[in-house]
Amino acid sequence: AGLALATVSAPAYAAQTVEVKMGSDSGGLQFVPAKSQICKGDSVTWVNNKGGPHNVVFDEDAIPAGVSQEAISMDSQLGEEGDTFSMKFDVAGNYAYYCEPHRGAGMNGALVVA
Repeated sequence: AGLALATVSAPAYAAQTVEVKMGSDSGGLQFVPAKSQICKGDSVTWVNNKGGPHNVVFDEDAIPAGVSQEAISMDSQLGEEGDTFSMKFDVAGNYAYYCEPHRGAGMNGALVVA
């Protein structure tokens, strides 16, 4: 009977959240880190760090089939330092995204969901 109680445990997998800075600490127009990897069910929180306003827009040609680009992209911008945007990812694959105001400056990011 004691063994049966011992087998009741926490789930084997607990969802995690990865943080990505929008703008480097020195004010560079980039995502830090530029590439992140998470597991299905995990989330990413983008934090407006420096050089805003920033946003996160996914490239509709560079996300897994069946994923809605509009559903996972921001529809506004983060203007204040410390503002955040979070999204949970349930579909495995490669995701490319960018900051719309700073795309021309090369502010692009990549996310791998395994």
